[in-house]
Amino acid sequence: MFRYVLNKLLLIIPTLIGITICAFGFVRLLPGDPILALAGEHGVTAARYEQLKIQFGFDQPIWQQYFSYIWNVLHGDFGTSIATHRPVISEFLVLFPATIELGLCAIILAVVLGIPAGILAATRRGSWIDQSLMGTALIGYSMPIFWWGLLLIIFFSGMLHWTPVSGRIDVQYFFKPVTGSMLIDSLLSGQKGAFKSAFSHLILPTIVLGTIPLAVIARQTRSAMLEVMGEDYVRTARAKGLRGFRVVSVHALRNALIPVVTTIGLQVGVLLAGAILTETIFAWPGIGKWMVDSIFKRDYVVVQSGLLLIALLVMAVNLLVDLLYAVINPRIRVQ
Repeated sequence: MFRYVLNKLLLIIPTLIGITICAFGFVRLLPGDPILALAGEHGVTAARYEQLKIQFGFDQPIWQQYFSYIWNVLHGDFGTSIATHRPVISEFLVLFPATIELGLCAIILAVVLGIPAGILAATRRGSWIDQSLMGTALIGYSMPIFWWGLLLIIFFSGMLHWTPVSGRIDVQYFFKPVTGSMLIDSLLSGQKGAFKSAFSHLILPTIVLGTIPLAVIARQTRSAMLEVMGEDYVRTARAKGLRGFRVVSVHALRNALIPVVTTIGLQVGVLLAGAILTETIFAWPGIGKWMVDSIFKRDYVVVQSGLLLIALLVMAVNLLVDLLYAVINPRIRVQ
């Protein structure tokens, strides 16, 4: 098991190097001049321009700038925002809980509905239930996030007035954040109606962000279950007279969970990508909206370091998924 974990950790090193190159290079492909963004595009003198260029290291060769960037990152320095003049890591840690809360609710929704839907479709293969569930999953997977979000806002917020349009909680509620999760903090505040307000603000963004992962998990669960249910040990369990529920839940589902868990892990990247659109549509104050605002403000330092931090998060989740394999399937530990 130790060797398995060590191999996974060693594989992270070249991946991390590639990510830093991509993050460093992407910023330099953005239009505009970072020096002008730092100084303000109007009224900057040539002397001031050269001073800032030397101060921020833009006068150095590109390879030297890259190694300086890596050196700072290894020492925990992700740079300072051009727009707010605050450390990037501080802004990330302040906004990250909002994205975590939204992402967790979306993935919980996707797992709670997707796995049972996939199991039901597999056990009713070829029936109208199977076709309806998989057809709905295909529609959900094909639906653009920005269109789906606006459609829900128009219907539930504009026409029915059931849910708020944007934000995390109504402006009438104010309390000091403790955990960063608005649901938990609203409960801890003790203010009447705060939790209900926070929950109502979370409904539409969760549905929008969780739709595509739900569809993918449902289809993957169905495929994995159909493959496993044709194995000899499942037929043996049925021949022994075990109840259908026990055969499906104990003998079939556990062995089918490996590709499903892989799919759930891969959806973390999809959730972070979808969070950029979802948070922008619903004005959700998370890292997705933060990245979009930084691009419009030409805050190159935030874009560069934000990409790296998000990539590190996805890598950490994928490593955790790899370790879960050994928990779900003991044969992996033996191998």
